[in-house]
Amino acid sequence: MITVLASGPMITVQDLGRPGYRASGVGLTGAMDTLALKLANLLLGNEPGAAGIEIAASGLTIRFEQDMVFALTGGDCNARLGERAVPPWWTMLARKGDVLALQPPRDASFAYLAVAGGLSVEPVFGSASTDLKGRFGGLDGRALRPDDRLRVNPAANPAPATNGPEAGFGLSPRLFEKTPHEPAILRILTAAEYDAFTPESRDALWESEWRLERNNSRVGYRLSGPQLHLEAPMELFSHGILPGVVQLPPSGQPVVQMADGNTSGGYPRLGVIIATDLRRLAQSRPGEAVRFVEVSQREALAAAHEEDAFLRKVAHFISLAAMRSKP
Repeated sequence: MITVLASGPMITVQDLGRPGYRASGVGLTGAMDTLALKLANLLLGNEPGAAGIEIAASGLTIRFEQDMVFALTGGDCNARLGERAVPPWWTMLARKGDVLALQPPRDASFAYLAVAGGLSVEPVFGSASTDLKGRFGGLDGRALRPDDRLRVNPAANPAPATNGPEAGFGLSPRLFEKTPHEPAILRILTAAEYDAFTPESRDALWESEWRLERNNSRVGYRLSGPQLHLEAPMELFSHGILPGVVQLPPSGQPVVQMADGNTSGGYPRLGVIIATDLRRLAQSRPGEAVRFVEVSQREALAAAHEEDAFLRKVAHFISLAAMRSKP
């Protein structure tokens, strides 16, 4: 059991989302940075999609009501377990009564807290993820509040930190560091209406830096840059959309659908950010720059295979660590 001592309006329970229900108007939801959540669970011996806590915009303080192994991934929250500092991308054993204090992520937009066994949350449409728009999933479809109590599933596999060094262990942050002052590169597959834009607008899409605006959310990220235009006015029937789709509203500035994005819309589509790169946009902060690069479907699939291979390597490393930590 975990007790929430302090929380904020964007601290929610998330897993990898609820695919397969978009035709019924139910969005994907899930972690904004799916790779970070998967890695937190791998560090603990959980299934990759086990439910954890997504931290954004504000801090979180919890008390462990039993001995428990936890992992932190994503942004650096200057975390402290009692008097001990806990680095990002790290797992550690907490004792009953220990308090974990996390500040708002300072180098990214989202951080993730997972526990061995995963949070025990009643699934809705097959997922524990919180849908803030629909007000379901997670804990009553809302953000966490002080005095909330979260149950934890029994750990199926003993986490390496259980018998490991008191300081814990983890992954090198260098694996996930962004190049300072360089825009994040986002690979895109062009979409149905791409050819309906003027040649100048298509060139500007690839050649320009786009900056994240401040009024962004789990629903969508707005970008600012050159004004984009269609060759001629266009009216579209509402059509299905998914996270990563880059649309052009009447403002002429792109908007990207994110994890809580709409299930349908009628704005012209420039393209879709490939799944492996959407986390880079999610973790970018207001005012930071991104650039778009066109890729083929084959290149998009290769990127997905590359991420899967990386996760397998991490899983192998963790299995070796678990063997070495056995008494």
